[in-house]
Amino acid sequence: MITAILLYCALGAIAGVLAGLLGIGGGAVIVPMLVFSFQWLNISPEVAMHMAIGTSFGSIMFTSISSAMAHHKHGGVDWHVFRCIALGILVGTYGGSFIAARIPARYLQMFFVVFLYYVATNMLLNKKPSASRELPGFAGMTGAGAVIGAVSSLVGIGGGTLSVPFLVWHNMDMRRAVGTSAAMGFPIAFAGCLGFVTNGWNNPELPPYALGYLYLPALAGIVAVSMLTAPIGAGIAHKLPVPKLKKFFAFFLYFIATKMLIDVL
Repeated sequence: MITAILLYCALGAIAGVLAGLLGIGGGAVIVPMLVFSFQWLNISPEVAMHMAIGTSFGSIMFTSISSAMAHHKHGGVDWHVFRCIALGILVGTYGGSFIAARIPARYLQMFFVVFLYYVATNMLLNKKPSASRELPGFAGMTGAGAVIGAVSSLVGIGGGTLSVPFLVWHNMDMRRAVGTSAAMGFPIAFAGCLGFVTNGWNNPELPPYALGYLYLPALAGIVAVSMLTAPIGAGIAHKLPVPKLKKFFAFFLYFIATKMLIDVL
């Protein structure tokens, strides 16, 4: 168990830096590593994946707060955009968690892989969105938030993978998009965590110290370290030139897309 806790702390350190640097929750790193650790602890494979996603969402709640506050100090969060999109994110993520708990997300993952490759390529080629393209109104932002939240819950990936490209595509500065996405991570994580706790309640396959699909020992280890390292990532993001930050994010998207493609195949 001590080795497992050290692993959870290491995951927290990585997740915190990624949250601050790229405005994502770090679920792409946390989920597969949690699955590995759960298998090592002989937790039933019937619940391991759902527990990994639920625990990842639980950790992102805390990481996103630390990351968003660090970006806020740099003036890097658009709170108006956050308020417009938060409702849609809450509804989409919570609803999506019920679907995720019941069906495999194979076909959605394939679509998502193609989407990520497309977005990453556009970022590397530095394709500029139309100068007249602006963020939609409240109804449009609510709809966009619902899609971002639903996809996040179904594929177990933090919302920043979608929200940063969405904001940049609508002419938001890259650094500000990263900071705003970090703030958007909280409603995504809150709704996702609540959904996975609800759907896992009273599952007989769950190990001790599990609250639905939320595994409390892993949550404690990840949160303890990630809240310390998130401000470090945010500081790096505001020092990096925007073109380099864009390239870094694009290569990260390629990594996520390739990993998901391998998982599906």
